[in-house]
Amino acid sequence: MSRKKNKTQKFTLGMKKKLAVLFAIVLAAFACLSVRLFLITRNNGEKYQKQVLSQQKYDSLTIPYRRGEIIDSTGTVFAYSEKVYNIILDAKLILSDEAFLEPTVTALVTYFGFDEGEIRNYISDHPTSQYYVLAKQLTYADISDFQALITYGTDTYDKNIQGVWFEENYIRKYPNGRMACDVIGFTTSDNAGIFGLEEYYNDELCGTNGRTYGYLDEDSNLERTTIPATDGNTIVTTIDGNLQSIVEKYLYEYNETNKNAIREGNGANNVGCIMMDIHNGNVLAMASYPNFDLNDTKNTDNLLGMPRVNENGLKMDGESQLDSGVYITQEMLEEMTDDEILWNLNALWRNFCISDTYEPGSVAKPFTVATGLENGNITGNEVYQCDGVMEIGGWPIHCHNRYGDGQVSVARGIEISCNVAMMKIGQAIGSETFSKFQKEFGFGLKTNIDLAGEARTEGLTVSADDMGSAELATGTFGQGFNVDMIEMITAFCSLINGGNFYEPHMVKEIRNSSGATIKSIEPRVLRQTVSESTSDKIIEYCNLVVSGEEGTGKTARPAGYMIGGKTGTAQTLPRGNGQYVVSFMGYAPANDPQIAIYVVVDRPNTARQDDAKFATGIVRKVLTEALPYLNFPMTETVTEEEQAELDALREQEIMMSAAAKAEVEPSETAEGEETAEGEETTEGEASAEEGESAETAEGEEGDNSSEEGSSDGIWEAIPEGEEGATEEEEDKEPVWKSFEIDEETGFYVDPDSGALIDPETGEVYGGDVLPDFGG
Repeated sequence: MSRKKNKTQKFTLGMKKKLAVLFAIVLAAFACLSVRLFLITRNNGEKYQKQVLSQQKYDSLTIPYRRGEIIDSTGTVFAYSEKVYNIILDAKLILSDEAFLEPTVTALVTYFGFDEGEIRNYISDHPTSQYYVLAKQLTYADISDFQALITYGTDTYDKNIQGVWFEENYIRKYPNGRMACDVIGFTTSDNAGIFGLEEYYNDELCGTNGRTYGYLDEDSNLERTTIPATDGNTIVTTIDGNLQSIVEKYLYEYNETNKNAIREGNGANNVGCIMMDIHNGNVLAMASYPNFDLNDTKNTDNLLGMPRVNENGLKMDGESQLDSGVYITQEMLEEMTDDEILWNLNALWRNFCISDTYEPGSVAKPFTVATGLENGNITGNEVYQCDGVMEIGGWPIHCHNRYGDGQVSVARGIEISCNVAMMKIGQAIGSETFSKFQKEFGFGLKTNIDLAGEARTEGLTVSADDMGSAELATGTFGQGFNVDMIEMITAFCSLINGGNFYEPHMVKEIRNSSGATIKSIEPRVLRQTVSESTSDKIIEYCNLVVSGEEGTGKTARPAGYMIGGKTGTAQTLPRGNGQYVVSFMGYAPANDPQIAIYVVVDRPNTARQDDAKFATGIVRKVLTEALPYLNFPMTETVTEEEQAELDALREQEIMMSAAAKAEVEPSETAEGEETAEGEETTEGEASAEEGESAETAEGEEGDNSSEEGSSDGIWEAIPEGEEGATEEEEDKEPVWKSFEIDEETGFYVDPDSGALIDPETGEVYGGDVLPDFGG
């Protein structure tokens, strides 16, 4: 058998050469690739790094801040922010595993009552969606059971419920509803303050949002960074919630009593009240009517009965100049456009106490007397003859008593509100000094109160250069220039506190979210307006307005107390329209003033508007309840009728306290009977809306609030000094009872002016119109 030989194949030289060439080519390729990678990294590395990072999954969540609280001086919460939750659906995550869909949809339907078909349709139509809001602003109680389903470690945890999470947010809550709505203001949907304290202190109340940053890298490792939110500060107001409730209760009562009386509409165009501590400028209460619920600011029911306004916020004219406006009815509301409704809502949201101007009337008379005393133009011992009218600058300007008050001392001039006495004091003062002291008292200047929306009254007073003899005369009794309520009461406080003009303010303290005080707002004296001796005399004179036999403000005296003050009745523009702003500005106690109160009723809903009793009646009711609360001891004997009134108030207090304790929800008790019944702040009138205030001085000032609630009668001039008239003089019949009687009306007719005179009260109807300098 032949033997075969094994043959071994060997690399030939040619093969070796080919292999070497191939190796060289591969090596060269790697070298070129390395060079290329180096060039890419050097020239375009950042670009490609961004592309890689953009393909990784990130999540970034905003952590909302909590807006600071607004509280009253006793700790009652006016405004706070409540955490709420939005339900967010992640369709992409739900579809990432077929085990997630059914249990997740079933849970959403079971716990929240969503429509199952709508959820399934959305998921199928938007398979890549990762953010869809299913519901907004749910409370923790609403979501807590579902939260347990998706929280690892709970008894009800279900790992197959995926793709649902809760987004945190805050909404603003006002537990007392309407209470102090003008003062507090409210917030927009994006948490920005609008009106009142919410707007003025927006920067303090706002915090800073936090944020969570994170991403999943290629290895599914979560990298996360969290910056916590900084909550807003809390502001502590000077408002006393109890006093605020008392004020609002009686403003609402006034409206309920007088609405639809003569015309369809509210009890007045506006009613406002401010209470202030005269020794530091703290505003203790501030309210106006009509008002609104801070939790339901766009409810148009609050517009019913208000004067309708145009796009400029000005009242629409009625059918004649004797109409106080066009008053909103349900039929009007249904026909209004959205823009028209918004115009009128803005009028409702305005704070009448600081935003609207008017001619003050006779509450300005103490300032005239103070100017004369302080400048040495009068001593206070002067006696003037009042014959019922003075002709000044070619204009006949009447006193409220057109038949004259006889001899009128300075003190009696304030007590009975004599225009002639004030005009004669004005002549002694002169226009230069009168104008100078107006600025000292702050007329024509902003007070800079810490509230959004204070009116600018610059240009609404008369300068010395433009002040003729007639403008000076009418200015002495508060006509021909415009003010706002906060301007008047701030100045008045300086007259009765020894002359210290304090800057008014609404906030006394700011606290951080931990409760620590970061800023205290101390009282700030801006200037000295009058001396202490002048201040003492003004108090003495103003006490007579309430306590004097002829005082025009007797009906302002609260049960058990003596107070001082001054009534006011101001004509509005155009002159002769029969429309008035009536007011009372006072203080308590009479012998040692501590608090001031100012009530303004703008165009009361009555046939005869020129009667200060509409304001004095509110003052009396407010102080009858407020002074005992403030622990002022009673100084006056209480009549049986007054005692019955006080007993009824105590009984009401007890019943309300019991009702409050029976309430389950604190927020319901806070809204309460007294606090929210119904003040609203109408847009206010501004009696010199066209800027005519300086040219249209008024001469009427019958602060007609007699003890029986009627106005001062028109009596025959009886010469008397400071001691008063004799019994024989007091028995004289009023001169107008000798006039002829109009058969159609039953009123007496003045033979000179043709004015009608009420046979019971002596009220003059017509015939007493101030000069219209512009005309």
